[in-house]
Amino acid sequence: MADTFTLKVIARIKSDFMQKFGIPRQSSLGGGQLSTVVFEPEYRDANALRGIEGYSHLWLIWGFSMVERQGWRPTVKPPRLGGNTRMGVFATRSPYRPNPIGLSSVKLVSVENRPGLGHVLTVEGADLMDGTPIYDIKPYLSFTDSHPEARDGFAGEKLEKNLQVAFPEELLIALPADKREALLSALSQDPRPAYQQDGEQYGFEFSGFDVRFSVDGDTLTVFDVAPAGSQKLK
Repeated sequence: MADTFTLKVIARIKSDFMQKFGIPRQSSLGGGQLSTVVFEPEYRDANALRGIEGYSHLWLIWGFSMVERQGWRPTVKPPRLGGNTRMGVFATRSPYRPNPIGLSSVKLVSVENRPGLGHVLTVEGADLMDGTPIYDIKPYLSFTDSHPEARDGFAGEKLEKNLQVAFPEELLIALPADKREALLSALSQDPRPAYQQDGEQYGFEFSGFDVRFSVDGDTLTVFDVAPAGSQKLK
């Protein structure tokens, strides 16, 4: 058996998150966040999706396309532990792995045929940046993939507390109505890096808008929303 083989990109995700900053840290945490799976021309065969509408959830197998790697290390610093404690790479979901492959469970919302794109999948809860390559899609099976008795290790020991989001109405209405819930959810999960400090200003691009905010204690306050590219983000 060969030691290596080539993965083929079968699709790419179309997401409102244009950069790594701000993306929910795990799939299904982005409440209301819809994304589209657009297949590469070679794989736009409707027969490949036959029966998929019978499933409520899917597994997406994808690549950390924006991770710059120089070899690999046996330990990493998970954000869950503040970015200061090293844990074994195989005990984490860090993108810095021997093979930069990610796995996400998402809810299947719809399957539809779009002109010029073939059949596309609309999914909810994807923790993927716009353009992320997808290598495979598999159905989520509740009778074998769900384990209510499972232990979460250190990842479950320090669950982040959701922030209160203060989003002035005059800024919120600048966003399309169908994008507001997803953005509020992402902000409430505290998108700042592990070395976060209160009082500093942060920002990220979401659905064509640059969103700027700061955090004081348990409250995140949005102070500016503008069309993407009109201001410099940190």
